[in-house]
Amino acid sequence: MSQTKPYRVTHLDALEAESIFVMREVMAEFERPVLLFSGGKDSIVMLRLAEKAFAPARIPFPVMHVDTGHNFPEVLEFRDTRVAALGLNLVVASVQEAIDSGTVRELPDGTRNRIQTPVLLAAVEKYRFDALFGGARRDEEKARAKERMYSFRDEFGQWDPKNQRPELWSLYNGRHHAGESIRVFPLSNWTELDVWHYIAKEKIGLPGIYYAHDREVIERDGMLYAVNEFFRPREGETPMVKRVRYRTVGDASQTAAVLSDADTVEKVIEEVAVTRITERGATRGDDRVSEAAMEDRKREGYF
Repeated sequence: MSQTKPYRVTHLDALEAESIFVMREVMAEFERPVLLFSGGKDSIVMLRLAEKAFAPARIPFPVMHVDTGHNFPEVLEFRDTRVAALGLNLVVASVQEAIDSGTVRELPDGTRNRIQTPVLLAAVEKYRFDALFGGARRDEEKARAKERMYSFRDEFGQWDPKNQRPELWSLYNGRHHAGESIRVFPLSNWTELDVWHYIAKEKIGLPGIYYAHDREVIERDGMLYAVNEFFRPREGETPMVKRVRYRTVGDASQTAAVLSDADTVEKVIEEVAVTRITERGATRGDDRVSEAAMEDRKREGYF
């Protein structure tokens, strides 16, 4: 007589199920959700989860990219290819257009991360989005570790870390008034390593920038920045070619690479498994402005 094998759910399966459950809850509660999609690895994983959550139907909401204009070309190309393959409606909220129209003013240092916020909030108001899916994870940064799965934002798009709603027994409160919105983070309980294991499991394609390649870089403040039209050498800085990869993808003017020979998913997993510094801490110059840099931006309305 054959014995039935015990049913076991892996850690990755449990994370996937939780994320899919959250996405379906949002679709049941909200009228106009949107998924933030930049072409980065976390938003790419979010798209795969959305595919699974609503299959065999198409993903039932648009995707939006808050485009600073300082993008890595490989990432933009991947974004457009993926959106076209899935037949999605892409909303582009352009920082450059906002600068040209006088809605926002470019900062003296030329960086644009901080001025994304008013552009994002304007797009939310224009399209009346009431729920915004984001790929933020609690392991990334201290301010993001404070977030709940549903993050309430007031009518000004602002976040109050002391005014978080309880989420006992996976019960989520999406109640909101007109003009208010909820930021939703289905990957909250994932880690960088979980994301890479899922990419390997699902055979998810990524922009080549995430894998080791030779690139001309400059070392500044202990970080390796690629030489490009948005990041130029200062006096006394000498460009050099290094074998690097990107752990996270943001503005080309503020995102640094790390030395790496990991040119496959398996090698990246091995590398991430022994890393003891978060991806943002290792590669994002904008988070080094102050200890509370991310929290300050989130209070203003940043994702």
